[in-house]
Amino acid sequence: MSGKSIYTFADMYLDSLLTYGKAIGRIYADYRTGKVKGIYVGDPTLYRVREGRNAFEKRIFYMGSGEEIPVRSPEKLLYTALNPSPKHPDGVSILRGLPALSEILMRIYECMGQNFDRVGNVRYAVTYHPEGESDRARAKERAEQIAQEWSRGMRASRNGSVQDFVAVGDVDIKVIGADNQMIDTEIPVRQLMEQLVAKLSIPPFLLGLNWSTTERMSAQQSDILTSELEYYRRLLEPILREICEAFLRLNGYACGVEIEWDNINLQDEEALAKSRLYNAQAKAAELENERVENERKKEEMQ
Repeated sequence: MSGKSIYTFADMYLDSLLTYGKAIGRIYADYRTGKVKGIYVGDPTLYRVREGRNAFEKRIFYMGSGEEIPVRSPEKLLYTALNPSPKHPDGVSILRGLPALSEILMRIYECMGQNFDRVGNVRYAVTYHPEGESDRARAKERAEQIAQEWSRGMRASRNGSVQDFVAVGDVDIKVIGADNQMIDTEIPVRQLMEQLVAKLSIPPFLLGLNWSTTERMSAQQSDILTSELEYYRRLLEPILREICEAFLRLNGYACGVEIEWDNINLQDEEALAKSRLYNAQAKAAELENERVENERKKEEMQ
């Protein structure tokens, strides 16, 4: 039990529709009172829809047990497919195609992490060059002393204190991998992210992606998102209307149902207000022109 409102059902139903490309629900009625007891959103992967006796009839089968079991009372089921096609009549998920791009993107990130482990995590090469026969004879001992002093200095720096490293003789200290450069991954990562964002029809700035854009482009991206949301509303409206009509019928009402959606954003409200203002101004101008024309005709007749 996830909630007690039709809004909860709509959220879960739409989430299933976008994720799996199809959504299935059921209206439960109380046999004692004859009223709607609740609505349920099922797992669409456990059901399969096939064509019935004709193209306008569908049969729904339950696949949870591994066999196709016909569902009883299919008229009580709610079913919606996202972007159905002759090849995919069950609908297509909005996430189709994204796993391939995501796999490439994650491979790039993994390579970036490995490069940071190799290049970003600084390692030092301390080389001691002995001079003369006496130094060569004690090279091993001096190399061990240098290694101990270097390790002691590195441990001190990790603890927040600064300790100088002092050595006698020709000692060379270099950073391993300092001559190498990190591979520039900004362009391929951005190209993949652009493909992912374009598939979802979401403006990049809503995801925190600060790509170069203009005010006009941002407005167009917002319009595209608004169109997508309007499309999802058209998919949900028949299901919500069916639920409301079933509730009214079981309560003895024969009237219809009309669903009124709020405007998606304030920009739509502003555009509608401007449109009404312009229509009113045009109507007022037409009435004024008609009044002036009628007065002119009256003067001519006199």
